[in-house]
Amino acid sequence: MIKSMTGFGRSEYNDGKRNIVAEVKSVNHRYWDITVKMPRRYSFAEESLKAIVKEVARRGKIDLSVSVENLTEEDVNVKLNTMAARQYYDNLMLLKEEFGLSDEIGLGLLAGMPDVIKAVPDVEDEAAILRALAIPVREAAARLDEMRMAEGSKLAEDIIMRSRLIRSLAGRIEERAPGVAEAYTEKLRARIEELVKGSVELPQERILLEAAIFADKSSITEELVRLSSHTSQLESIITSSNQPDGKKLDFLVQEMNREANTIGSKANDMEITGLMLEIKSEIEKIREQVQNIE
Repeated sequence: MIKSMTGFGRSEYNDGKRNIVAEVKSVNHRYWDITVKMPRRYSFAEESLKAIVKEVARRGKIDLSVSVENLTEEDVNVKLNTMAARQYYDNLMLLKEEFGLSDEIGLGLLAGMPDVIKAVPDVEDEAAILRALAIPVREAAARLDEMRMAEGSKLAEDIIMRSRLIRSLAGRIEERAPGVAEAYTEKLRARIEELVKGSVELPQERILLEAAIFADKSSITEELVRLSSHTSQLESIITSSNQPDGKKLDFLVQEMNREANTIGSKANDMEITGLMLEIKSEIEKIREQVQNIE
């Protein structure tokens, strides 16, 4: 079953030590691209959490957001970097002397400097923290997947309906096509009769030759066969594939459009041209839908 690239999933998990909220949302994208927003002190878990999301969403622009509220202090250590504080102090003193400043260099100023005091996860608890983070992320990813599959099901119904309509229109063109050469032959004969006005015998062989040349140049049999093949492949992928086939479908739609353009340029018949315009309209609608398929 195909999947849409658009979806959202959210989950919340509380293990008694921390409350974790995970949200995953995705939109259309040519490739797989994920952005993770989470507290810096849990950055060690980022790649593992990305891998969890990739299990269910293999194409799209994905945003993963993880927020953590610690309910205990067991997995947090507050570190004091006295070396960094000393360097900040010494440099601030140099600035004070250089510019003749009277400001005091107090505790509040030093404590607020980057990396002087920071909270870091307990290294020994990284595995446990990762397990806790993975639970809501995996559940949020599963809900994202459910939404993408539901949307994909709707896309599949619409695309198959339009594909079958294209085949129906192509069938009408196929029925109409043989009469185009016959109509051309009659118009050619009538035109020659009008010109010679019975003064000479009509060159039947020449008329048939011109008609044969016209029929060969305007033949759309191969294009109709290929268009039918493309629609069959399209429906087969939509109904049976379990892979991210959005790019393959996009290629098929491009080929369908190419065949439609060729048929339209070779037809030399107003009715076929009208039918082909309907086909091109349906192909364009399929193309828009395919852009959202994983």
